[in-house]
Amino acid sequence: MNTIDTYILRKIGLIIIGDEILLGRRRDKHFSKALDYFKKISIDISWIYFLGDDLEQLVDHFRVVRARGEDCFTFGGIGATPDDLTRQAMAEAHNQKLIRHPEAVRLIENQFGPEAYPNRILMAELPQGAGIIPNQYNNIPGFYCGRIHCLPGFPEMAWSMLNWVVENRYEVEKTSHDYFKSITVLGAKESELIELLTDNQQRFSEVKFSSLPRFPKEGEWHIEIGARGSRKQVEAGFKALLASLKSSGFSVVE
Repeated sequence: MNTIDTYILRKIGLIIIGDEILLGRRRDKHFSKALDYFKKISIDISWIYFLGDDLEQLVDHFRVVRARGEDCFTFGGIGATPDDLTRQAMAEAHNQKLIRHPEAVRLIENQFGPEAYPNRILMAELPQGAGIIPNQYNNIPGFYCGRIHCLPGFPEMAWSMLNWVVENRYEVEKTSHDYFKSITVLGAKESELIELLTDNQQRFSEVKFSSLPRFPKEGEWHIEIGARGSRKQVEAGFKALLASLKSSGFSVVE
């Protein structure tokens, strides 16, 4: 785990940690930032978990992500107070013990001098074999084990660190999901389109179709149908879909 391996980044998951978020004492800022950041590099967010400061729960989720071999970024819980449990949970999930990482010790001592002891130095206790994620804000590093990357809960620290991970641990391969198109089917209910949409999805399996009903207070119901994929596949899928809709008597706005 201490070697900087590089991977192809196609999609990621997020774990946002902290009772203060779940109890409403602090609003999460990471998800909206992640949407903007990863959209710019054409990477999909595949899933997101909001977890409290619960060791057993954290260990269970980290084990699942590790077993699936997925790329994940966590935010929060890497401090030194008793409610910060991410370091301990990651160690347990990877069947490792916590040790004082020599590079983390050096960074924290250089930043704080004698005041690093006895408490700040606890943040250098990382799972054995973990890699270091630099923190330009205050030099207290994040860390990674395999493809799970643990960052602070503070956005001003976390996002430059995340960018370091993407630039140093990954090759960003643009996915085929970089083209989106939608049409609106007027006067239709979703249940009336299920068979047609299912048939079209089977014919164009590389395209991801979606259906979004609209329920106006007055006037007709209508359905917005969207599709994501390569431009060629989306255009072909919509051509077939439009033909089917019109032959079935539906009115369509492109």
